[in-house]
Amino acid sequence: MKKGFTLLELIIVIIVVGILASLGFGQYTQTIEKGRAAEARSILGSLRTLQAAYYLENGAYTATIADLGIANVPSSCTSTHYFSYACATTGTCTATRCQASGKSPQSSTAYNKTLTIDGTFGGTTGY
Repeated sequence: MKKGFTLLELIIVIIVVGILASLGFGQYTQTIEKGRAAEARSILGSLRTLQAAYYLENGAYTATIADLGIANVPSSCTSTHYFSYACATTGTCTATRCQASGKSPQSSTAYNKTLTIDGTFGGTTGY
């Protein structure tokens, strides 16, 4: 009797490993995207705090992020950020997911996160 694996056993093992790898990659991309969404929520929280301070000094909210005195918050998609940010004169700020950020893995769908001045998160479906 010969010792070793048959061709059928090897093919079954390759198929099982392929299925597990495809499931693992899907979970990996979801985890990465959740981390990016958490970063967007963090920056939105900073923008909300700065909007409140701006309101106390000027009596109105600003729609210009540069007026808030925060650096490195892009108002349009760039190769260094996964979201673009915008604020409204109501105090609400929005982070919109860039689809072509030049980094991998990319989001398959565009979505946005919003944070109102009273601290309520909202937005479209996404992470």
